[in-house]
Amino acid sequence: MPNQDLVLEARDGAIVTLTLNDPDRRNVMSREMGEVLQARVASLREDHELRAVILTGAGKAFAAGGDFSMLEKLAARGAAGGDAPAIAREMRAFYGLFLSIRALPCPTLAAVNGAAIGAGLCLALACDLRVVSTAARLALNFASLALHPGMGGSWTLPRLVGPAVAAELLYTGRVIPAEEALRIGLINRAVAPEDVLPTARTLAEEIAGAGPIAIRGIKQALAGSPDASLEHQLGIEAAEQAICFESKDVAEGLAAARERRIPRFRGI
Repeated sequence: MPNQDLVLEARDGAIVTLTLNDPDRRNVMSREMGEVLQARVASLREDHELRAVILTGAGKAFAAGGDFSMLEKLAARGAAGGDAPAIAREMRAFYGLFLSIRALPCPTLAAVNGAAIGAGLCLALACDLRVVSTAARLALNFASLALHPGMGGSWTLPRLVGPAVAAELLYTGRVIPAEEALRIGLINRAVAPEDVLPTARTLAEEIAGAGPIAIRGIKQALAGSPDASLEHQLGIEAAEQAICFESKDVAEGLAAARERRIPRFRGI
């Protein structure tokens, strides 16, 4: 059975913080860690009181990338004439463990407290928002290891920064300073190291204070919008608004706005 302490879970009201917890190895992404993360996500998906999830790393790193021992074994298999389709299936299953974070219906925030390298940065990119330490090292260094990008990096990156910038970052694998990452739209905030978790927490609280039915609908709409036509997206928006109008939260939101007070949303 996987070591459950590899991903810690802490709850404060409607906000849950998940912490990758292998600090001695800079939170390398092992299969065991992925299995624990996937299980925690599966449990949180059934939590209807949940409003936001913060993902961070213990110690000095967010996640230093894939487990080298696993990669070395795969390289040895491949060099010995291993079955490429079988290796591909293993890698695809491995991606799914960590990318399960995308299955959460509520917004997710990566609080990148330190290095986020390779698959580690891809995991941060899989979250909805990113708050990054100005001291963090960010890189998609797959090609410098003679590896093709994995963990969805070739899909998420161009959607965030555009195809030309994505190509440069993937071709070179260079370190991206937090200030540059902010400028190109890779992250949402670049803050002092001690402010990473407080800033992520403030953002999570703002999200948690909004209408939860609307927020979950927004997340779904945004996920499909890059590949949708305007007409299709207008249909999605109309359908989601109709769902909201059926809730009691809209009446509460309108009343609160009229009365100039903070609304009390219940997700019903």
